[in-house]
Amino acid sequence: MWPFKKTKALEKRSSATGYTAQIMQARAAYIASTDGLAELTGTVQGCVSLWEGGLSLADVDGTDMLTPFNLGLAARALALRGEAVFAIRDDGLVPCSDWDLTTRFSTPTAYRVGIPDTGGGRSETLLASEVLHLRVGAEVSAPYTGVAPLRRARLTGGLLETLEVALSEVYSDAPLGSAVIPMPEQPDTDMTALARGFRGMRGRVLVRESVNVTAAGGPAPQTDLKPHDVTPDLSKAMMKETLEGAKASIQTVFGVLPALGNPATTGPMARECERHLAQWTLQPIAQMIAREASDKLGSNITLDVMRPLQAFDTGGRARALAAVVQTLALAKEQGVDAEAAMRLVDWSGTGD
Repeated sequence: MWPFKKTKALEKRSSATGYTAQIMQARAAYIASTDGLAELTGTVQGCVSLWEGGLSLADVDGTDMLTPFNLGLAARALALRGEAVFAIRDDGLVPCSDWDLTTRFSTPTAYRVGIPDTGGGRSETLLASEVLHLRVGAEVSAPYTGVAPLRRARLTGGLLETLEVALSEVYSDAPLGSAVIPMPEQPDTDMTALARGFRGMRGRVLVRESVNVTAAGGPAPQTDLKPHDVTPDLSKAMMKETLEGAKASIQTVFGVLPALGNPATTGPMARECERHLAQWTLQPIAQMIAREASDKLGSNITLDVMRPLQAFDTGGRARALAAVVQTLALAKEQGVDAEAAMRLVDWSGTGD
């Protein structure tokens, strides 16, 4: 049946994580509305900076490839994109700007990555063992794709974006501090000259002729020139309370306690917020990075963010250590098995 082909050609399709998919999503967001601009807010960037700084300070044992710079890049990509990909080279890790992958039984087998360069990026095809793929917030439907915190809280991110855009437009376009002064009937030329006289007179006393006049000996009118303020009253819209609530929700999504941004926060509360961020958000991410690096780099790698960030009660630890030493000394004097005593309180024999 020439010229028809005997075998049907395989149809190739791109997955949902490649460069083409990102362009299509960006175009769809542009057509629908301004989506994803919450990443430009100071609240989100503050949380991303906390992620970036916390992981950059992590103690790394077992490899020299996880440098503070690479950990900072990974933290920023995980916070804003939900995943990060690095190509493994003999001299270190190379960050990838975009990638596409193939899977088997939900496990990545090969990657087509884009490596950025000043003269233009290039694309390479690598096996899964040659790529360090970090991801957070993965779902069951796509366990090989990470989901950023803002994408998991899209409604709150959109609210924060809308509020900040509305406030910026109000302070940019609204007649703040302006007033309308009623004047008696005058020609347009006089009104124009009068309006020009108010320009640049901020903080000065403006004296204008009163309209309290008497005609033919009659009584004076009871009203005079009273300015009317046209500054919009935003308190009725409760924009301040709504904005604070949206900021607190976004901070919670990133694992940052909202009390950290409270102006009345004290030192102990700030330290508790830092401990919460390190223990419940950054340390699990560090464990994920360490596991992925151990599988791909072929060595036992550990990451610890608790010690560098001092995310623990130093005084409480010192008191606990003193109590443990005193108890062990007392147990030795009384002839009590120390390891058995530790097991009674659910401690291991090494005291971990």
